[in-house]
Amino acid sequence: MAEINENDDVLSVPKSESRRRPRRADGGSDDKKRGRRRDRKKEQREEDREDHDVLGRVMEAIARAMGTPAFLIGLTLFVGGWIAWNTLAPDAWRFDSSDLGFIALTLALSLQASYAAPMLLLAQNRQDDRDRVQIEQDRQRSERNTADLEYLSREVVALRMRMNDMASQDFIRAELRALLDEMDERAALSTTAATTKPAAGATAGTTANPESETDEHRA
Repeated sequence: MAEINENDDVLSVPKSESRRRPRRADGGSDDKKRGRRRDRKKEQREEDREDHDVLGRVMEAIARAMGTPAFLIGLTLFVGGWIAWNTLAPDAWRFDSSDLGFIALTLALSLQASYAAPMLLLAQNRQDDRDRVQIEQDRQRSERNTADLEYLSREVVALRMRMNDMASQDFIRAELRALLDEMDERAALSTTAATTKPAAGATAGTTANPESETDEHRA
């Protein structure tokens, strides 16, 4: 019975493992699917952003062109030509009656104004976004510059403290002069000692000679 139980235990382990393994595989596949979905969403968002950027750039370019003197001159010439044509041209050639107050011209100008206002607002918003990004970059740059300046100032102070602890050139010169003076004094003392020793020997010899002479006379 014990052997059967052990065999049952041994056989039961692979079953549990075989049941768990497909679940792990399913979990890995689910993670892969989620990752793919996230990647697709990111790609779609990037494409949408690119499309919005392209549209915004086009609208901003048109809005900037509308704020130039060339656009004003062209619009003035267009309106003047429109009015002159529909006033001076033969009736068969006219397409906007002056008796009705140039309705087509009024509609065209109102349509242009209705599109111009949002374009100008869009260009202004994009410029504000760029200014905001530029201000943020300038702030980060100024913070980095201040941090670098503080670091450099600390390093300069540390170098000054180290230089104060180090011996200066004048101090080294003074020490060398003191050593040279001491060496000169020692040399002078040695020379004086050398000259005094022969003199002392000569005096000792002279004192010894009279004693010898007195000894000879006594003999």
